[in-house]
Parts: sequence; structure tokens; C-alpha cells
Amino acid sequence: MTSIDPSFYLKNKQPHTSGSNILEKDDFLKILMTQIQNQNPLDPMKDQEFVSQMTQFSSLEQMTNMSTAFQSFTEQQNMSSLITYSHLIGKEVTYSSKDQGGLKTDVVAAVNQKEDGTYVELQSGSLVSVQDLTKVSQESGSGKQET
Repeated sequence: MTSIDPSFYLKNKQPHTSGSNILEKDDFLKILMTQIQNQNPLDPMKDQEFVSQMTQFSSLEQMTNMSTAFQSFTEQQNMSSLITYSHLIGKEVTYSSKDQGGLKTDVVAAVNQKEDGTYVELQSGSLVSVQDLTKVSQESGSGKQET
């Protein structure tokens, strides 16, 4: 009878660095390989069971790939927001001020991307969420021109 590879023993199992108790696709593959190596030759794993496990593994890998793709998409969307709002630099904006109540007006000096959203940095030094902007205007030679 063949021996079991010692790397499959639980005591030799390296802990996950993420601190999670969730099985990863590599863990699933190791379990599947252990089952195949240690099956009874007189009663091998039925084809349906093997196909079912391989299908589960394939599904797991596809979900992992989709998760990675969604994360990449989200990161790209955040950068798109920064580029989208960069045209506001140098323009006058009106925004609702939660601290002082009412509307305030100032000129945009920069656009910042943070974890919780996109903000405009005003010449006064204030950071205002783009969600709070109510008006954008640009001064022209003959007065203000709204955009």
C-alpha cells in the first residue's frame, strides 16, 4: 500500500496568512488529490462523484477569478472618478455646507480620491465630497458662465 505524503497531515498544515478559516482552492485540490491517492482499489471513486468534485473545483476557481475581476473593475472605476472630476480644477463650485448650513462657494484647487469617495479640495483648504456639489460655474470675460 502506498504511503500518504506527510505534507497532507494536519499538523504540517501551514496556517492561512489571512487569518480566515475558509478553505481556498488549493486546499480543495489537496483534499481531492488525497482522496484519489487513498481510495480503495477494489471500490474506486465512482465517475459521478469524481466529475461532481471536479465541477465544484472548477466553479470555485471561476468564482475566485470573478472576484479578482470585480476588484480590478472597482479599482478602475475609482480612478475613472478622479479623471472624471479633474475638469473641475480652477472652476467655481457651490456646495452644501453641513457644518455651517446653507450653500457656500469656492474655487476648486485639486481633486482627491479617498477610500470612501472622490473629493474636491478648495482654495480655502476644505475638502468637499463631489456628492455635495450643487453648481459648477466658470468665470469668463463677460461674467460667470455655468457649466
